[in-house]
Amino acid sequence: MSNATSKVMYEYTNTGEYVPENVTHVRFHPSVVKVDNEAFCRRDKLIEVVLNNGLREIGNAAFFGCISLQSINIPSTVIKIGSGAFNGCNSLREAVLDEGLQKIGRAAFRECKLLETINFPSTVTEIGMLAFNNCTNLRDVVLNDGLNEVGERAFDCCKSLQSVILSSTVTKIGIYSFWGCTRLRGVVIHNEGVQIGDRSFNNCLSLERYKFPGLSTRLDNIIQAGQRGIEAKMDDIPAVEWRDGELIIPAVISRQREDAIWGMGTLVEVDKEKLIKVEGLIAYYEMKEATTLFELALWKTRIDQADISNPPDREACRMEVPGPVKDTIMQYLN
Repeated sequence: MSNATSKVMYEYTNTGEYVPENVTHVRFHPSVVKVDNEAFCRRDKLIEVVLNNGLREIGNAAFFGCISLQSINIPSTVIKIGSGAFNGCNSLREAVLDEGLQKIGRAAFRECKLLETINFPSTVTEIGMLAFNNCTNLRDVVLNDGLNEVGERAFDCCKSLQSVILSSTVTKIGIYSFWGCTRLRGVVIHNEGVQIGDRSFNNCLSLERYKFPGLSTRLDNIIQAGQRGIEAKMDDIPAVEWRDGELIIPAVISRQREDAIWGMGTLVEVDKEKLIKVEGLIAYYEMKEATTLFELALWKTRIDQADISNPPDREACRMEVPGPVKDTIMQYLN
């Protein structure tokens, strides 16, 4: 049988043996717990890799430059993908990341230009700098609960990226994280207190809106509690939309500036002034509702403590939070 049609499976045992330059198919021995750094670096004929359950770590640049590799399935036992592990695997169309993975290293999937989707397990806490840089076919990114930080330039130049969902556990977005994602139209932020790094969304020229599901839920709760006056107040904030249970804050292009690294850049940011107004308005009405509930609780307590043989006038039992206290609270929130 000719070499062109045969399939020879090479077994990797991680015993320090030299991996042949012309290897095409690899199966990992069950005893392997780590792929050595650069173990398969630039094996440009490598098509298929079957990783073993029990594997714990994929070393730095382990599959760097494997330009024929089309898919990889990371087993649930792997907790770390090292720096540059799949960098330059520009035929890689599918990367399956399983629950258990904790860290995706620097430039781990950089230049994987055919990679279209990636699902992050809830166990991933860190996405390193440049991790998905220049993955030009990547369309959608959902950063699940558990993730804490998106590294600098993690998704920059992902020019097909259309939407980003940031979970409630994400507290920091590094600088240039989504720089040059020119088709990105919307960002969903579940933690409105997230620290967004300088120029994180530079040159995202299609970015129009930011959605805040947490604020949307709080706003809906206020309305459902009967505090409908907030709706008119929301209408008074220009360009802020509240429709179908979704709160949308517009993106703004603040200015053009010369960037020392990237040249001329267009700054695209959430309209912070409007976001602050919305947050303040919601907090005001939440406190207003809270003081009302507190007053009702005091009223009920006085009724419950009254002599049942001589029932009091219910209105006489009504109590209010003292005016100066309520005014101080409201002025502070306003």
